[in-house]
Amino acid sequence: MSTTKYDENKERFCQLLRKTGRENIEYVIEDLGTLGFFDAPASAKNHFNYPGGLVAHSLSVYDSAMMLREGILKMRPDLAPQLPEDSVILAALLHDTCKADIYRRVTRKRKNEVGIWEEVEEYELNYSNLPFGHGEKSVVMLLRMGLDLEDDELLAIRWHMGAWGVDTNNYEEERSYREAVKRSALIPLIHSADTISAQIIEKD
Repeated sequence: MSTTKYDENKERFCQLLRKTGRENIEYVIEDLGTLGFFDAPASAKNHFNYPGGLVAHSLSVYDSAMMLREGILKMRPDLAPQLPEDSVILAALLHDTCKADIYRRVTRKRKNEVGIWEEVEEYELNYSNLPFGHGEKSVVMLLRMGLDLEDDELLAIRWHMGAWGVDTNNYEEERSYREAVKRSALIPLIHSADTISAQIIEKD
């Protein structure tokens, strides 16, 4: 990613967060920077696996979520109270806060296509900082930053992986997920936007 694009993405990301007018949002932005959020990739080896990829992915999820929201509200205007713009912004942009501190850039030796050893840079995963799960960790980190999230926003971030993030051997967790989806349209919206972004928009 070019330096210009990196700066543009970071500025757009921050301006969207500020647009919500939430208390302590500047502290959240500052803490994200300290944790390395703006320089992190979105994944180690898959979608947007380059410095700044996490911000690019978060913006892609936001754009997808707003597109879905517009279509849904055309069909079901009565769902507008469940899908306020500020909630979509926060849940979409901050759903992967948990990834801010798990990537470390390393250099390894690997054989290329003609069998010659060469040094390659890649990302190594380290979950030791706060081994709290995925969506759960994002929620905990944001609350620690002082961001006052509404219940639906908390649930959308917690369950943004959808059923893929549910331990089907855990009866309580499975029931919690089902009840959450019944309660909030924001959950399937964010999950769908995340899936569309990672599996369609961000594919080469």
